[in-house]
Amino acid sequence: MPHVRKPAPSGPRRSPRASSDAAALTEIAPHRGIRSFVVRAGRMTAGQERALVELWPRYGIDWPPATLPLDFSLIFGRTAPLTLEIGFGNGATLAHLAAANPARNYLGVEVHRPGIGHLLLAAAAANLENLRIFGRDAVEVLTQAIPAASVDEILIQFPDPWPKKRHHKRRLIQPGFALLAAGRLRPGGALRLATDWEEYALHMQEVLNACPLLKNSAVGAGAIIRPGWRELTKFEQRGHELGHAVRDFEFIRAA
Repeated sequence: MPHVRKPAPSGPRRSPRASSDAAALTEIAPHRGIRSFVVRAGRMTAGQERALVELWPRYGIDWPPATLPLDFSLIFGRTAPLTLEIGFGNGATLAHLAAANPARNYLGVEVHRPGIGHLLLAAAAANLENLRIFGRDAVEVLTQAIPAASVDEILIQFPDPWPKKRHHKRRLIQPGFALLAAGRLRPGGALRLATDWEEYALHMQEVLNACPLLKNSAVGAGAIIRPGWRELTKFEQRGHELGHAVRDFEFIRAA
């Protein structure tokens, strides 16, 4: 299970309200003294190591970027709806989505080098032009690099549940993070999550239902039916084998 479970911008014009939102969100951004992941070296294949050298210049965004916040029209060479996936694991879902939706831009954030290498290889094999990658902490990226109200969709699939009570403070989904992520969505944009850990699902539901910038799409403010676009990941399959029920959530950014 990777962490988050889980090394290029003038975006759209922003209103004075959006600019003030950005300033406010900078102040509430979560402090990174406690991280939601542990960076492990992992086992790199020779191909993944080579990809990190040869393909990173094509798909990767170095840190810090030349300009902050990012100008997505420069990064992708066009203006298009943007999906951001936080903690993409081995990148299989992100590569599939980018290939299936060439009119959309995709930005992935992951800290684990083997997963980044795997996605780089998949992106090159499919000759994807609508995908870019950050090998950086997601909170850092959201706080410093992503303009307010600039993202159409944020995906967080199977983040590390940190099941032990003493580790709950490491969970990515916390009130401060909810405000930060919601503030990066355009009005009407969607935050979509999935988890196979029941207690974490209840925590997500409570935190995100309480976020003033988000509205739960589900009847009764609970989980939604599994969306058809989401491929069965190895983590989800493992969860099924262990008897874990998978829950999906969709929250819409309020106007």
